[in-house]
Amino acid sequence: MSTQHTARPGSTAAQDGGKPLSGIKVLDLTRVLAGPFATMLLADLGAEVLKVEMPGVGDDSRHFGPFKNERSLYFVSINRGKRSITLNLKTDEGKEILRKMVAEHDIIVENFRPGVMEKLGLGYEALREINPGLIYAVSSGYGHSGPDSTKPAYDILAQAAGGLMSVTGWPGQPPTRVGCSIGDIGAALFNTVGILAALNHRHATGLGQKVDVAMLDAQVAILENALARYQVDGTSPEPLGNRHPTISPFQAYQASDDWIVVAIGNDALWQTFCKTINRNDLAADGRFATNQKRTEHLTELNAVLDPLFLRRTVGEWSSLFSDAGIPHSRINKIEQVMQNRQVRARNMIVTVEDALAGTVSVAGNPIKMSSMEDPTTRPPIPELGEDTDDVLQALGYDDDQIAAMRRQGVI
Repeated sequence: MSTQHTARPGSTAAQDGGKPLSGIKVLDLTRVLAGPFATMLLADLGAEVLKVEMPGVGDDSRHFGPFKNERSLYFVSINRGKRSITLNLKTDEGKEILRKMVAEHDIIVENFRPGVMEKLGLGYEALREINPGLIYAVSSGYGHSGPDSTKPAYDILAQAAGGLMSVTGWPGQPPTRVGCSIGDIGAALFNTVGILAALNHRHATGLGQKVDVAMLDAQVAILENALARYQVDGTSPEPLGNRHPTISPFQAYQASDDWIVVAIGNDALWQTFCKTINRNDLAADGRFATNQKRTEHLTELNAVLDPLFLRRTVGEWSSLFSDAGIPHSRINKIEQVMQNRQVRARNMIVTVEDALAGTVSVAGNPIKMSSMEDPTTRPPIPELGEDTDDVLQALGYDDDQIAAMRRQGVI
């Protein structure tokens, strides 16, 4: 049976008493993005996250730009609200310290290449002997099983191997990477879901388990209708630009001043759309009578719509479409996203006060829950190893022992 943990006075969990993961303790051995994004979500939901970093170096992303006053805003954006201990897991003393921490934690998250933790004697099978209730979550490029499990991976490799790049971009142009690190972030989201499911399983059984999420698997999981389309005629789907493969018109159009997206999701909306743009003749045209026909004849349809959209500004089109109930949106630049009234109303831009960078705006928590407050600020990032002494003292080490381990490069 797993040890039940309670929040310590003054701990993050104690302060976040109303959050759903309050009292849950996470050891975060991850770096860069896929792992840290998952543990950030757990922290936002109330878990106490202790980041374990290599002495003198830390998470690689501490050294990734962009920088403000020598602080990595990349690191700030996904590591706020965590604690930090430095620990060299290549030393016997470092391994022993980790084992002691595992006994007191609910979850360990790591994204080393498969086999690394096992070689250190710190894999799941070894750590579950210490804490049978431990949830051991891993994210890697290709997973912890299969012939390619030990291959190195980065976001762009996952997007390539998973087929996403083959359906992204414009017809006849080179394959295109999605504009955010969806390979990493997809894995982080699925890893978080797996962790929460494992917590519920442990609540019922008292037993932990290993959660194994691969970036490649996550990419395949989000291919959506590309898998279905291939099975229709055995032809691999290709890039379509910014339009939908089976719904029309469902794409971006250039207005006189900027770009706007319209999404005509059914035939009733098509009739309303035609009336709104004062082109009832299109509604009566047999080539465009149904969604399937509009998709088949999209080239002819866009020959009409492209010059039509150029006659008005995005604001003018938006006013017309809003009055008519036509789904649409300006294609916002990042500056516009950060100032968007709905984004602001949903508290999706929050601030972190950083000792070096000052006030930094970061993305908020998209998981809104009636039981949980959603403050407009987030705690700062930890300096590298700033909680090392406190953690070790809580484990029973005295000042002389801590000083000796620091001299020896253990911490």
